[in-house]
Order: sequence, then C-alpha cells, then structure tokens
Amino acid sequence: MKKIIAANWKMHKTYEEAISYVKEIKGKNIDFEKKDVLIYPPFLYLCEVSRLLEDSNIKVGAQNVYFEKKGAFTGEISPVMIKSCKADYVLIGHSERRHIFKESDELIRKKVISSLEEGLRVMLCVGETLEERESQLTFNVIESQIKLALAGLEDYADKLEIAYEPVWAIGTGKSANPEDASRVHAFIKDTLKELFKKDANVRVLYGGSVNSQNAKDFLSAPNIDGLLVGGASLEPNTFLEIINAF
Repeated sequence: MKKIIAANWKMHKTYEEAISYVKEIKGKNIDFEKKDVLIYPPFLYLCEVSRLLEDSNIKVGAQNVYFEKKGAFTGEISPVMIKSCKADYVLIGHSERRHIFKESDELIRKKVISSLEEGLRVMLCVGETLEERESQLTFNVIESQIKLALAGLEDYADKLEIAYEPVWAIGTGKSANPEDASRVHAFIKDTLKELFKKDANVRVLYGGSVNSQNAKDFLSAPNIDGLLVGGASLEPNTFLEIINAF
C-alpha cells in the first residue's frame, strides 16, 4: 500500500502565492511509485490548482463541502462544484470544522455520503480533545466518530481514507509520539474491519504538528499510512522534505 502525504493549506495564501507554490512543487523530484501526494487549497483556488496539476501525479482536494448538490445555501460549496473543478478528494470532519464551526456527527455523515455519491474520495478526520485524552476516552471518541460517519458505507471502502488528528496536537507544536499514534491507527483499522465486516484496506494518516523533523518517524511506524500536514506544508521546499522523508 502506497503512503499518502497531504497538504492542508487551511485559510492561507493569496491567489498569486498559491499559483507560485503549485508551479514550484510541480517541478520537484517526487517518487510517485512509493507515495501519493495531495494538496487541499482554499476553495477559491481549487479549479486553477487542479488545472495546473492536471498533467502531474499530484492530486487535489477541497477542504470542506456541503451535502446538498445545489440550492439556496449562500456561501456553501457542493460536491458537484468540487467535482466540476476536477478535484479528486474532499476533507471532511477536520477538528477545526468540528470544534470552531460546531459541525455535528450527523452533518459530517451527510457530507460523507453526498461526496461519495458524487464520486469524490473522502478523507474523514477523527480525533480526541485533550480533556477526552486525559479522561482515557480516546478510543471511545474515535470509534463513535467513525461509526456515526461510515456505518453502512462498506461499498465505498475503496474511496475512503481516515486522518487521525488528535485535537490537542493541531497547530500547537505538540504531536503524539509515533508509538501512541500507531496504536490509535491500529484501533481505527480494527474498528473499520468490525464496521465493514471485512478488511477494508483503508489508509490511515496521522495529522497534528507534523514537520520535516518528525515525518520520517511517523511514516516508519506500523499502521501509519501517511500524513496530513498543516502549517509545515505551506512552504514548498519544507513540504517536499516531508514528502521525501520516507
């Protein structure tokens, strides 16, 4: 199974900065035989980034989505719109969406189903807060998030990835150690096997203060199939170091 390295730009970069980044990373030497590379730019640049990368092996995804295909939902973006920009992926349930924008498990499930029906690959984010971690609830929280989002969707298993991102590690400079992350990833894979009643072969990524110094340790750990990179992905040479860490 190939590793996957994904860059989540979040709410960063002007149009000019985004285009410059894409042109630079496109010219870098990347071994695509061993890994998949994915960029999540802001919605505003999605079509142009996809166009610039259409003749490369770098995939493009949207950072969020709304579950309706069209309608009077001012400011929202549908899976149909994402697909029309020739993007491949959508990121759903990121901790910032769950905790800043108060997205519920019910809403996240609707987004997952709608995106899969439209033919997009879904990267579902799961993870516990610091309070939940300290209360020994990590596995309970993650199991609930996975089952509420993915129950009954075993036919779409080949269109899914899971990103484990402990909320306490997002943008804090603190990261889980590779051993802890590996145990959680193993639990996620066991949960998927139980839920889908089969080995799903779903890739599970780690996200949470990933950088060029710790990337290799995470990618070398058992059960970790890739990385979801935030701040450290904003500079193309740093992101390339992470891509080439394994």
